[in-house]
Amino acid sequence: MFVRWKYLIAAAVVAPFVGLFVAWSGLIGIGASSGHWSITDWFLHYTMRSSIRTAALGKTVPPLDSPEMLPMAAGHYEQGCAMCHGSPARARPAVVFGMLPVPPELAPQVPTWTNAQLFQIVQHGVRFTGMPAWAAEHREDEVWAMVAFLRQLPGMDAARYRQLAGPAPGEPAGQAAVLGCQSCHAEDRLNGRSLIPSLAGQSPDYLRDSLVAYLEGERHSGIMQTAVNGLKVDDAGRLAAYFAGLPRNGIAAADRKPRGADAAAGEQLALRGRPENQIPACSTCHEKADGNPAFPRLSGQSVPYLAQQLRLFRDGYRGGGPFSHLMTRAADNLTDKDIEDLAAYYAGREAVR
Repeated sequence: MFVRWKYLIAAAVVAPFVGLFVAWSGLIGIGASSGHWSITDWFLHYTMRSSIRTAALGKTVPPLDSPEMLPMAAGHYEQGCAMCHGSPARARPAVVFGMLPVPPELAPQVPTWTNAQLFQIVQHGVRFTGMPAWAAEHREDEVWAMVAFLRQLPGMDAARYRQLAGPAPGEPAGQAAVLGCQSCHAEDRLNGRSLIPSLAGQSPDYLRDSLVAYLEGERHSGIMQTAVNGLKVDDAGRLAAYFAGLPRNGIAAADRKPRGADAAAGEQLALRGRPENQIPACSTCHEKADGNPAFPRLSGQSVPYLAQQLRLFRDGYRGGGPFSHLMTRAADNLTDKDIEDLAAYYAGREAVR
């Protein structure tokens, strides 16, 4: 049967108005209780998987075998993910089964995705599902740590999970915030390869400024911005004072021994800078007897943590307290070798109180 062009044009003109009328009428139900038709459910999941597969093409996957990637990711999973997806230590709460779609139990799902695809899901979230994007877009190091943790999740029992995630905060009530911080930052959970900094004995001014910067979105970390959610500025001051007053157990010198870096070159750069590249001496600001207490103490921190912070400053993603802009300029011309050498030098020094 021959269809005249004028009918096709008329249909194209009328169709949007029909769609608007149907939407205005309220006839299309949006209640989660009604669920999806089977064909709708299939189509949405097929579209999601295809989109993630395509977006992950060409993504370079870094090594994910470092055990130090797991603790901070597990701590974040306990606080930000387990309430929907469950964990080896607790089942999903009943309320999630009223969501549409229902958040999946992750252990059986993880093996169906590649590492690059898991990265895509964690970093960007999934539209229309309640799965949020990572709070700090440029912190790929944190996202990869979460991918490493998820890859281990299917074979993880409750004891191993609790060992990684740390004590669950909340009891006693007055110590909830402290317990939450200790689940990652407790001295006995850190070593010379930790990606998590030691807070014990740090400058209280620096700790308070850092917490406030996270609260105000001036310092970016998907893990820390979730961890400080709900804190007040007064809480930041109290937490800073608490951790500043803790004794620094210190990481054994052998555990802090640099690997593949030149600590002597790092010392020269820390003490003298490199004027021809507009790199000032670190000692101009850090760990001076009469220095600004808002500048952090670097000695005795781990190489990976120090190196990552310097890379973030150099690449313009670090942010922080009222003096962070000084570090952004100071780190602007550091090479990768400079960063490793500086990290090795400060990691090899005994912690300064």
